[in-house]
Amino acid sequence: MKYNNIDFNKKTILITGGAGFIGSNLAFYFQENYPESNIVVFDIFRNDEIFSNGSLKSFGHYKNLLGFEGIVVSGDINDKIALKSLEDNYKFDYIFHQAAISDTTVREQDMMMKTNINAYEDLLRIAINHDANMIYASSAATYGDSNRFEVGYEQPNNAYGFSKVMMDNITYKYIKQGIDISIVGLKYFNVYGKREFYKDKTASMVVQFGHQILKGLTPKLFEGSDKILRDFIYIDDVIAANILACKPKQSGVYNVGTSKARSFEDIVNILQSELGIDNSKEYIPNPFIGQYQFFTEANIQTTKENLGYEPKFELEDGIKAYIPEIKKLFETEINNAK
Repeated sequence: MKYNNIDFNKKTILITGGAGFIGSNLAFYFQENYPESNIVVFDIFRNDEIFSNGSLKSFGHYKNLLGFEGIVVSGDINDKIALKSLEDNYKFDYIFHQAAISDTTVREQDMMMKTNINAYEDLLRIAINHDANMIYASSAATYGDSNRFEVGYEQPNNAYGFSKVMMDNITYKYIKQGIDISIVGLKYFNVYGKREFYKDKTASMVVQFGHQILKGLTPKLFEGSDKILRDFIYIDDVIAANILACKPKQSGVYNVGTSKARSFEDIVNILQSELGIDNSKEYIPNPFIGQYQFFTEANIQTTKENLGYEPKFELEDGIKAYIPEIKKLFETEINNAK
């Protein structure tokens, strides 16, 4: 499905973090809809290195790109030599910057800032030199403890959220300078859907709960989960927002959500209904109080007005669309790992 009337055929498109969740979905969107586009995926593929919290340092996985026919470049966005090679060897028309340290519980603040803030500005300079439009991943984590989920009311409560605020500030600085390219930041809310499985424990609770249920386990919810409300958005709506953000003269930072907060309890109920399995529920204490958002709901008015964005998937629709992938992953990845 094409989301706007821009013809990306013959265009050269860089996707950083292209072996990750959203990046790989973008790569296949262009491959399937614009077969003559030149797609360059840049990703630091996973290895066994972990942060001090036990999380993998990279989630990029080759399995997310099975069937991809474009160019794959393995590299680190913190490596200035690797970025210079990209700049010298290609002439980009669009840059979709999805690469980041996205785990909100990572404690290495130095690496978080270097990867999320400094590398973004390096890539932005490449975009300016190439006259390429930049679309990048910001985050709802920028709002943190704010009770108003619209641009300008950010109040991050972890290093990740702070790093994304700083990325947005860099964007505002360059826009104010009157540069010719379009720069669009998209504040993703809670994204779920196909190709997220390899994010391991940072994958959405939709797939995690789904696999718990298929294992015959009782889903574990934090106490008060019926009152922990998030704006859950299906991956297809996120891809639509990225493509709509390519429209010229739309520079700015925009929320990408559904504007409808739903509970984790809702997720479990929908999953058990769709799977035809009722394993009941178990409630456990929430260990993340103090660095945990108990409510998010995107104000998407400016996103609608400026980008023409309109989310298509209610939580029920998104989970229903996702069920075949959840089942497939359970058979191929979970059962085969036993």
